[in-house]
Amino acid sequence: MKFALAVLATTALATPAQAGVYVNVEANGARTGSNVESTTTDLHVGYEGGNESFGYYVQGGPAIVAVDGVDSENRISGKLGGSFAATEKLGVYGELSVLTADKDTDDDNSWGTKIGAKYSF
Repeated sequence: MKFALAVLATTALATPAQAGVYVNVEANGARTGSNVESTTTDLHVGYEGGNESFGYYVQGGPAIVAVDGVDSENRISGKLGGSFAATEKLGVYGELSVLTADKDTDDDNSWGTKIGAKYSF
């Protein structure tokens, strides 16, 4: 977790070629075999910025969580991410995401991390 935060702190100083406000609607489904377990739909407003070498974004808003066989519920979710060009052909990126816990349970917030590299030929 500390490593992911360090990567995000580094990329937060970074900036993508164009800056501005955007809207992002994204549905993420979970299934095991043929059994659909849940779908979370994020309805986010975000901001991105950067230049040719660095990029960052931050977005957040309501998330509709639909679990199979249960009424859907509204939560809050958000993402913070960034990328930088390590070389002309190699880019490195990272993301930290959060989804608030179900208010009817004692569960904690759900956190996710993503880190990766993309090489272009």
